[in-house]
Amino acid sequence: MTLSWTQIMRLGLVQMALGAIVVLTTSTLNRLMVVEFSLPALLPGVLVGLHYGIQLSRPHWGYTSDTGGNRTRWIIGGMFILAAGGMGAAYAVTLFAQSYWLALSFSIVAYALIGIGVGASGTSLLALLATATAPHRRAAAATITWLMMIFGIALTAGLAGSYLDPYSPTRLLSVVAVVVTAATLLTIVAIGRIEGRVTAMRPEADIPFMDGMRAIWAEPKTRNFTLFVFLSMNAYFMQELILEPYAGLVFNFTPGESTALSGAQNGGVFLGMLTVGIVATGLKIGQLRTWVISGCIGSCIILGLICMTGFAYTGLNFSYLVVALGFFNGMFAVAAIGAMMALASEGRGQREGTRMGIWGAAQAIAAGFGGLTGALLVDVMRTFAPDGPAFGTVFAFEALLFLAAAMMAARVMENTQAPVVASMIPGE
Repeated sequence: MTLSWTQIMRLGLVQMALGAIVVLTTSTLNRLMVVEFSLPALLPGVLVGLHYGIQLSRPHWGYTSDTGGNRTRWIIGGMFILAAGGMGAAYAVTLFAQSYWLALSFSIVAYALIGIGVGASGTSLLALLATATAPHRRAAAATITWLMMIFGIALTAGLAGSYLDPYSPTRLLSVVAVVVTAATLLTIVAIGRIEGRVTAMRPEADIPFMDGMRAIWAEPKTRNFTLFVFLSMNAYFMQELILEPYAGLVFNFTPGESTALSGAQNGGVFLGMLTVGIVATGLKIGQLRTWVISGCIGSCIILGLICMTGFAYTGLNFSYLVVALGFFNGMFAVAAIGAMMALASEGRGQREGTRMGIWGAAQAIAAGFGGLTGALLVDVMRTFAPDGPAFGTVFAFEALLFLAAAMMAARVMENTQAPVVASMIPGE
């Protein structure tokens, strides 16, 4: 028995809960460190890089899901760990006003817990989705869960932003406590009894972890797509840690306004994903490769415009540009997700979980490296240039990375029809 549409939606709620906690740690807390506490952007870059680095364990989580075991306990347990890490990270930020080293020590532990929680819960969730979903529903299931995650990120950022002003440590801790508690309870309710009611497809035979990794890495499609994921996600995440500080330093956004800006950006991501799904499925327009390339090029153009706002007054509305960036990011991301779900079931042994783990690890490495690189470049540029040009230069570099990702997609991705939200109607 495979996952029903209702069960897929429930798994999407878990993905939404994951995104709700993570967005606070990668946007709101990052901005507070850089703007309110005048810390170098490299610091939150290193902390976020730490939590992404720990997610190198994703292939092993995927392998575990392939070889059996209770995935539900890892999903719920990982969410508890993530919630503890998110709450700890918020508390650590409030300590920077008292003791730098105490705050840093708390932050390191908290972000390590975030990495463990996301790795355990997120990978186990995707493995359950990939192995228990009927083949003709996989692309649609991936899109549904990702749309729900982006919706959760946008909703959380918007609501949290509205309650954070005027900023105070107590207000911050109250908002984060509500978010992590709600996310944990939602996960427990949503995931309950799903795994026991479906029959996940198992691999043909259990083989040692490293042998399985070597066999999958020898597949040209898997290897080439992993390299594309790494390059494109570097571009995608390079602005993650610097966009809100840029809004605060250059456009004088308050903590609440910049958090709401992050919500607006993810609202754009949601619209981009939804647009591709409707057009690709309803109108049968476009191939996966075409949508990926279009999203990368669109992101490149918008980043170029955002770069210009850092050098001179352009008359362009910064918030609108950020939403447009999110839209093209979503366009690229959902097409890449569709390709990922399709490729996950290809190759021998039905090693969907391990392949998803490899691509998840590539994304985590790229996210950590991209975010850290963006923060480091901003710190370097700010030593001899005003804030606007310093940030603008980094946005220009990110635009070039998106252009390179578009060129790579044209070479490594097959020109296949985009089944992004195909068969979303029950009974098809």
